[in-house]
Amino acid sequence: MAQHNDMDKQQYDNLRHSCAHLLAKAVRELWPGAHNAIGPAIEHGFYQDFDMGDVKISDDDLPKIEHKMQEILPSWKKFTFQEVSLEEALRLFKHNPYKVELAQEFTAEGKKLQTNDPGNFLDLCKMGHVDHPDKELVHFKLLSIAGAYWRGNEKNKMLTRIYGTVFPTKEELETYLHQLEEAKKRDHRKLGKEQELFLISPSVGSGFPLYMPKGALLKRTLENWLIAEKEKRGFTFVWTPHVAKSELYKQSGHWQKYDAMFQPMKIDEEEYVLKPMNCPHHFQIYNARPRSYREMPLYLAENATVYRYEKAGELNGLLRVRALTQDDTHAFVRHQDIGIEIQKVIDLTFHVYKTFGFNDYKARVSIRDKKNLDKYMGNPATWDKAETALVDAVKKQHVEYFIGDGEAAFYGPKIDVMVKDTLGREWQLTTIQLDFIQPENFDMKFTNEKGEEERPAVLHIAILGSVDRFLGILIEHFAGAFPTWLAPVQAVVIPISQDQNEYAEKVLGELKAGGIRAENWNEAESMQNRIRKAAGEKVPYILVVGKREAEGETVAVRKRGNVDLGAMRVEKFVQNVKEEVEKKV
Repeated sequence: MAQHNDMDKQQYDNLRHSCAHLLAKAVRELWPGAHNAIGPAIEHGFYQDFDMGDVKISDDDLPKIEHKMQEILPSWKKFTFQEVSLEEALRLFKHNPYKVELAQEFTAEGKKLQTNDPGNFLDLCKMGHVDHPDKELVHFKLLSIAGAYWRGNEKNKMLTRIYGTVFPTKEELETYLHQLEEAKKRDHRKLGKEQELFLISPSVGSGFPLYMPKGALLKRTLENWLIAEKEKRGFTFVWTPHVAKSELYKQSGHWQKYDAMFQPMKIDEEEYVLKPMNCPHHFQIYNARPRSYREMPLYLAENATVYRYEKAGELNGLLRVRALTQDDTHAFVRHQDIGIEIQKVIDLTFHVYKTFGFNDYKARVSIRDKKNLDKYMGNPATWDKAETALVDAVKKQHVEYFIGDGEAAFYGPKIDVMVKDTLGREWQLTTIQLDFIQPENFDMKFTNEKGEEERPAVLHIAILGSVDRFLGILIEHFAGAFPTWLAPVQAVVIPISQDQNEYAEKVLGELKAGGIRAENWNEAESMQNRIRKAAGEKVPYILVVGKREAEGETVAVRKRGNVDLGAMRVEKFVQNVKEEVEKKV
């Protein structure tokens, strides 16, 4: 779906939130004992949470709910609003414990309470709504049902969450539903299983992916390429352990400010923790000896696995895991060089995107929530300086950007870059955080030209973000049909019969000697079945060898997409593939 300006976004939010009210009314009519909780607008849609009591509903009930929504809609001419006191709210919504809790909470925060009513459904809500619901809420669709804890807290009751979407026009709705269908076909969990790339084993635990041989090869190929690209640009690589003393993370502030750390463990009577971040480890390397301005900038990089306690309901294949590999880098830079170094990192970022065909992207400059400054470390002047430096950097790149209020990390503002995939879905990938706080926490220094001590600034850089999440996005972006340079298996040799297997093995040897990832598929099944299987697994090249090919020392080449390239000598095929891999096309 196309991006909209702020006004457009508000209008879409109003539309979607209004439709959540319509959904709540329909469910309450169908199941009078149900309590509606919250129903916010979300990207491309909305959801509404319900306490259904003893009633169990499923996706099979969605058509019935949609039909009831369509029955109700013509009577919804206009939302009316009224400010009420807490006492009035408690009386009006005494039947609904969720509205009672919200009313009490809003009043304690000094917020005013407001009801709205489209004519026959009183609710407690202050969000935006459409002016003419009967005309504007026509093009909606309910999508799925899931469970969700009240307020996202696992200690609270599990509610029933119904997801839906709504658009101003029938055409927009149909386009979006088509994209959803295409996304189901591309689902990385489905393709990951079909192509034997990764699995989530219940015996290992949710959120801890296991990479199978092809998936591990895919991951390693991606990482090795990015390592090479970084080394060309002066990055140096380090290795750090998966655990550290808790004191290290207390010094960095993660212990106090970061809420996704696993519980600590005792080793030799000391407290240790699985690392959620690599930065405190890298700071130890920086501080291992005195540093000079001649070493600056110093880039310490590592493809390292970190561990974060994500909620069970938020885990999603490779896109949200508890053990994730970061293509992490910490750049220690002089303050006067901050802008130059950010430019270098952004240049690398865009080079990576273009390699994968991501040509539509924009940046978010994430700054403090100035109404909640106690969330952040450091003084306001330092933050002002850092936020200004990041805005200046993205302006110089002439890239579309916007400000993300309250999205900064606790120790500094950041640039987040979002890209669109082939389905037009937006993903947040690269993060570049500017940090003046941790150099103070860890007393980092270097000696300048005058022999005086200075503090560096630190850039926390992740180009791909999480390598695992990036792989999940790539699987869906390419629908499992990876470019030849990245594909775990680049070519399969298929002998027509066992009589040609000896020649097929010879071809396989030449391919491997040429650095091509290849396999000989000589199973005792028909050639056509093997070709269909290779096409289904989206292997870039299929090399068929029969009697004629064996006698002429050639291979019959088929390119992915059923493109017949005809007979070719093996060395010519190897040369062609190596050129394709080199160009990353």
